[in-house]
Amino acid sequence: MRHMAQKQTDPPNENPIEKIATSVYPAFALLAGMKLDLFTPLKKGPMEAEQIASAIGVSSTKLNALLYALVIAGLLKVKGNKFSNSDIADTYLVNGSPSCVLDIHELLSTMWGAALRTCDSIKTGLPQAKLDYAKMQPDELAQFFRGEHPYAVECGNDFVKRFDFSSYKNLLDVGGGSGGLSIAVAEACPNILATVLDLPVVTPITQQYIDESDTKERINVESADVVREQIQGSYDVAVMTSFLQVLSPEDARRAINNISNVIIPGGDVYIRGYGIIDNSRVSPEKLVGFNLVYINVYDEGQAYTEQEHKDWLEEAGFGLFKRTILSDGSSIISARKRI
Repeated sequence: MRHMAQKQTDPPNENPIEKIATSVYPAFALLAGMKLDLFTPLKKGPMEAEQIASAIGVSSTKLNALLYALVIAGLLKVKGNKFSNSDIADTYLVNGSPSCVLDIHELLSTMWGAALRTCDSIKTGLPQAKLDYAKMQPDELAQFFRGEHPYAVECGNDFVKRFDFSSYKNLLDVGGGSGGLSIAVAEACPNILATVLDLPVVTPITQQYIDESDTKERINVESADVVREQIQGSYDVAVMTSFLQVLSPEDARRAINNISNVIIPGGDVYIRGYGIIDNSRVSPEKLVGFNLVYINVYDEGQAYTEQEHKDWLEEAGFGLFKRTILSDGSSIISARKRI
């Protein structure tokens, strides 16, 4: 009579520090899978490791380790020796799907690489992974905004769902990057003329995205440094997405004052991003973590509290301050120019 092999497992007793340290591996597996575009071939159905390797042009020798790590991450499923996408992967990680986010892998690499420099940035007092558009190569800058563009469009779509933009006529999109927010808003609101404002090194890329849109006749692109230059024009609404976190406290105050100068009385301002934290500075937890990225990529930028935003806006002549915390931990702050 054959004896069955016995397996004994000790009860869980994981060191809490080890648990924190190993929690990064699913994210690393996700990033590798995105860079390899591993999920797109699996849209056709389950495949063996060798078939996946052939489809993405790699050797299967090391691929197995990644495939099983992605199973643990909940992005792949395995049955026998065949792998298939989870519903999450099919929705977000397959090229051509409406909600595909594959282009953000460069952004994720930048963010995580920056966070690894935290100790050095604190020791030197200088950002050790500084994000400087002026020093980026053209293809590097273009890749950065390819990763940013889907989020900008998503923000624009969300704005017009959350708020009534039907009465606005002139939108100022401050630090608008690719112009994705303005494109989405203009598509949804035929009443709006938008102006995307960003630094001179960025606006040629902005113009490319605008020229490819169906709303290019209603979107203008302007180059300016909103901190150090007077803005031209007159607007009844301004939007800032992931903008103030780039600046020092004094520059953030100055930027809001400059923006206020071109907002008509009764006009509105919206500030959205992951750089808005609670006054306690310990929540939302995800944003407190993001702050480690900000201190590594910006000279003096960081996440700012709700109260700091309120103080800047009130000083610049805004009232009716309101903060909405979104499901992903980011916030939208709205305020109205006093009449």
